[in-house]
Amino acid sequence: MNRGFRTFLSHFFALVFFALVSLLYFYPVLKGEAIYQSDIVQYQGMAREQDGFRKAFGEEPYWTNSAFGGMPTYQLGARYPHEYLKKLDRAIRFLPRPADYLFLYFLGFYILMCCMKVEYRLAILGSLAFGFSTYLIVILGVGHNAKAHALGYLPMVLGGILLTFRGKYLWGFLLTALAMALEIQANHYQMTYYFMFLVLVLGVAYLADAIRKGHLKSYFGSVGLLLLAVAMGVAVNATALLATREYAQWSTRGPSVLSITPDGTPKENADGLDREYITQYSYGISESLNLLFPRLFGGGSVEQLGEDSKTFQYLVDQGVPRSQALDFSNNLQLYWGDQPIVAAPPYIGAVVLFLFFLGLLLVRGKARWWLAGVSLLALMLSWGKNFPLLTDLMIDYFPLYNKFRAVSSIQVLLELCAPLMAVLAIQAWGRADRSAAEKGRALLIAFLGMAGLGLLLLAFRSGFDFVGGSDEVLKRYFTEELVELLRRDREMVYVQDILRSLVFIGLTAGLLWVNLKKGLGYPWMVFGLGVLVVFDLVGVDRRYVNQEDFLPKRRMDKAFAMTQADQQILRDSSVYRVLNPGEGLNGARTSYFHHSVGGYHAAKPQRMQDLFEFHIYRNNRRVLDMLNVKYVIQNDEEGNPRASLNPDALGNAWFVEYAASVSSPDQAIQALDTLQVGRHAVVNTSDFPEFSPRPFAVDSTAGIELVSYRPNYLEYRSENPGAGLAVFSEMYYPHGWQAYIDGSPAPHFRVNYALRAMEVPAGSHRIIFKFEPDVIREGSTISLAASALLGALLLGAGGYELFRRRRQKH
Repeated sequence: MNRGFRTFLSHFFALVFFALVSLLYFYPVLKGEAIYQSDIVQYQGMAREQDGFRKAFGEEPYWTNSAFGGMPTYQLGARYPHEYLKKLDRAIRFLPRPADYLFLYFLGFYILMCCMKVEYRLAILGSLAFGFSTYLIVILGVGHNAKAHALGYLPMVLGGILLTFRGKYLWGFLLTALAMALEIQANHYQMTYYFMFLVLVLGVAYLADAIRKGHLKSYFGSVGLLLLAVAMGVAVNATALLATREYAQWSTRGPSVLSITPDGTPKENADGLDREYITQYSYGISESLNLLFPRLFGGGSVEQLGEDSKTFQYLVDQGVPRSQALDFSNNLQLYWGDQPIVAAPPYIGAVVLFLFFLGLLLVRGKARWWLAGVSLLALMLSWGKNFPLLTDLMIDYFPLYNKFRAVSSIQVLLELCAPLMAVLAIQAWGRADRSAAEKGRALLIAFLGMAGLGLLLLAFRSGFDFVGGSDEVLKRYFTEELVELLRRDREMVYVQDILRSLVFIGLTAGLLWVNLKKGLGYPWMVFGLGVLVVFDLVGVDRRYVNQEDFLPKRRMDKAFAMTQADQQILRDSSVYRVLNPGEGLNGARTSYFHHSVGGYHAAKPQRMQDLFEFHIYRNNRRVLDMLNVKYVIQNDEEGNPRASLNPDALGNAWFVEYAASVSSPDQAIQALDTLQVGRHAVVNTSDFPEFSPRPFAVDSTAGIELVSYRPNYLEYRSENPGAGLAVFSEMYYPHGWQAYIDGSPAPHFRVNYALRAMEVPAGSHRIIFKFEPDVIREGSTISLAASALLGALLLGAGGYELFRRRRQKH
């Protein structure tokens, strides 16, 4: 059997193994069940109108009115022309969801290992360590699919970069370009942005090495080639990127047009997200230890201890039925860290971290420095407001850093670097040029350091109070004794998980020691370490994502159950909006059934958020009237939702008597405090200087009605004896909406801070608004050209490689 065929078989075995492991972990998918993902349920609510339009008309609307009063669908799964890359992505992720993402984790890391010339057994071990990292599994449980998608391709991008720096220019360039195109296509730019920090640290390490060796020409040649590869990956995704960039300026991720807060005080930060919002999810400094000891700070916000908890036993002793006591103890609020809420600890694994620290002592060369540097930087940045010296510097001065929230999620770089260093540590352990004394000394230092840390935490646990942020609230509903027992449960899992990690540390060190003493061969040691990695990580993963999270697929296809209030509202066949104050701007249930002024998205329309903060949350009903909020869903005394009719809703469009002018967005939104929105409008003439404020004639015969509705097509009939100013209860979006009067293009502009308006000549007219975004046409042209070029290069390189190998044989 020749070497090439053996290599092929090794890779084929690895891929089949990864597919089987992915299906085994998420085995309910084989029974036709689907995992309940809370974020995906919200997405279904947001995207239902878009999906319905797609099925009915066979095309994309690119706009939806089901959320936030109207917004582009660019961040709601819009499909663009010439998305050939998505076909490749779907082929890679051929397994049922979420097993497809777990397979992608394994595959991406395995390709990285191959690029680093790691033999296939070690590559499989590293892939399992990466894929089963608790954070990566938990995001699948809650439905952060785009994040998982992006994280799966990041190791491939890194592999291409390392290949290029090793002088494998052709394949390094092509892998980087293809992987970057797939990475961007995954549509989670925060993860891609954080990966840039890894690349910067790696680049500095390679630059220092190039200066030392006098290889600057080769270094800058590699950098230039990589920049070209990234540019190609960007160009392949031009449509999505240009559309996202356009929308971002209109969303909460863009610069705020207001310089004041709702109470009239100056706004601190008018560009990017608010500092408090950015750092709301900041990792506690001491909380970082749960990377090694999973429930050191209680684990997730809700933990299931069942009958093993002290709380359960207390409730049973108090006469509470066992079923009720069990239900309570399976929803314990054990988390007592610094973040508002966490689904689970980002456990990297005791085995993996032990090997990571062993690698710091054994691994030589550039890899040790850039892996250690990236890990330290990611950890410090994840501390957010708990480390203001660095965080404030980044928010104030580092480009785009203030566009993303939840700084704790930068720990994904640790999830990548730790298993990579662990694999390099095992590889270094097996090298013949490392003496037994050197290995033994490194093993002893790593073991004493990590085991000693665990023992210290056990010995000095009395220094922690185990008080959670929810305890004061719990005291209002439960006895002080019960809350105290909850703290004892926190202490119990603290001790249990330290001991658990110490056992895995001891087993790992023992396995290495036996190999050092020639009692176990290297291949069997690798196999044993792989078993330990899987048992360690999967044991924690299954606390948070397991078969209990799956439901019959037919139930998942119907994301929300219809209530009597929904049925009552849907009897009204006109076009209107609905407000659910209980959801506000953070729920998509209403969007699933109706046109809502709320919704669920990380990048909300900025002006709708402003309307909520300045007016809707303050019960300014005139703003609801102008947004055509015809129904408000509120709970009755028994907690059942009921629909209340708003008789003052102004409808889809109306003529006003007078348009006043203001000179700033601040004045425009403040004017809504007293504006008689049914009769008057306000225009910010700094944005629309061609408009002059004046009165308009409106009599009893004047009217305008919506006669045809699709999310991207609105047709009105107007009747007015004189020229008038029509206000439409639709969000003004400056890109893509085209207005026509009797078939001829007509200008429209923004009034009342957020709505559309246009001047309509006297008489009867047919008014049409169409959403025809130029960005889709322009972007798809670039995407087509870049995709064709990348495809041709890949085919050409493949043909050249076959020709080269055939010549070598002869």
